[in-house]
Amino acid sequence: MTFRRCAGFTLIEAIVVIVITGILASVVAVFIKGAIDAYVASARRADISDVADTAVRRIARDIHLALPNSVRNPSGGSDQCVEFMPTKVGARYRAAKTSSGTGDALDFSVVDGSFDMLWPNSSLPATMRIAAGDVLVVYNDGSGNADCSGSVGSGTAGGNAYCGYNAIQVATVGTEAAGITPINFVDTVTAAPFNQKRLPGESPYYRFQAIPSNEHVAAYVCSGGTLTRYSRMLSAARTVPADCTAMATGATAAILAENVSACSIKYEPPGSSTGLSMNGILQISLTVTQSGESVKLYHQVHVDNTP
Repeated sequence: MTFRRCAGFTLIEAIVVIVITGILASVVAVFIKGAIDAYVASARRADISDVADTAVRRIARDIHLALPNSVRNPSGGSDQCVEFMPTKVGARYRAAKTSSGTGDALDFSVVDGSFDMLWPNSSLPATMRIAAGDVLVVYNDGSGNADCSGSVGSGTAGGNAYCGYNAIQVATVGTEAAGITPINFVDTVTAAPFNQKRLPGESPYYRFQAIPSNEHVAAYVCSGGTLTRYSRMLSAARTVPADCTAMATGATAAILAENVSACSIKYEPPGSSTGLSMNGILQISLTVTQSGESVKLYHQVHVDNTP
């Protein structure tokens, strides 16, 4: 009978190997821990910066497309929120008939139900085309009674689309011909405050802006560590909200940024710190904090209020 000798590690040898491996691992960890911590911190700061930068850029983009003279803070003076009326496109209306007596001019002396847009609607990008339900605004210079009690006949109505003074909803868009697009308004009792009415004043450049049918007013509100974008439709005239709560109440909310530790969205209208011009400035200051680290961004947005 043949016997084979078996050999292996003893328990003591295994324990020694484990101890030595643990010591080596500890030594290696000391050297790589700093690099790993630095990488994690760098990734976290990049994420925080991206959140803040995306929020600021979104606000700036919206404000650049805002209806002239529609950007405003609440009447109480808070800089934690701002609202405005978005637009999708601007164009020109026919101000007078052609030399041959044709064409549908927009008449400001009466309640006019239609006019010619001097541009082929189909040539615009799909998201910018005038469509039924859009609200057309003429010469929004911010004038008229701010409490929305004005009337054209008394001269107290003006360029304030929040009140509906100079804004009418589109009923239908007609068939284009020779680069002209017919636009038809709703009647005098439909879609208040954007029902058909006599418009208070002409645009010196025969221009109008279009507010999209799915969003009449938008707002940004900082509250409880969150920056939220609100969207609403108007079924009645809207005066200046007293505070940020009133600005947000009843609107559809979409969170734009969380972990907001400090926020300021201050609008300087024409004639304040902006000098004697039609331009305004929106100052945005946003601080986002996470795991003890903060990123603060400051940005100014030029607001062109030429109606």
